[in-house]
Amino acid sequence: MTGSYNPVLRLPEAELERNADQGWFESFDAYVGDILQLTRLGCAYTEVAPGKTACPYHVHHAEDEMLVILSGEGDYRFGGEIYKVKGGDVLGAPMGDASYAHQLINTGTETLKYLVISSKADVDVCEYPDSGKFQVMSRPVEGTKRRRFRYIGREETSLEYLDGENIGDEK
Repeated sequence: MTGSYNPVLRLPEAELERNADQGWFESFDAYVGDILQLTRLGCAYTEVAPGKTACPYHVHHAEDEMLVILSGEGDYRFGGEIYKVKGGDVLGAPMGDASYAHQLINTGTETLKYLVISSKADVDVCEYPDSGKFQVMSRPVEGTKRRRFRYIGREETSLEYLDGENIGDEK
């Protein structure tokens, strides 16, 4: 490590980035794991205004997530159930199938503040049961937010494995 590395981040001083500003999807995030130069552990500090949510109902196929509610209150949609949550609660979001889908919604009157901690897989598939979408993504290129690969689609538009390939029977 270099002498300029600072292993301490004070959340109240963290620069927040506005994300997902469409309808009820809006959050302000600081990418704690990146700021602290963590390579295998993801962590984001997230703030969500009343009546908003940071992201759609989703499930990861290759990453576990844990949410630590710092302050505020909300509804935690998980696997078809809704759990009332508040500051001090810790929420699990194991990787898996659609029965592990999750979403945190601010139903309170104050800003919902929480940490999202993840296992940071090199490649992940994320399903969105409400909209029938999926996303395949690789980790960002070092030092950037640009992913090497990212695709969002629907299963019904899937191609056959050998579609477009030269299978050797052309004369």
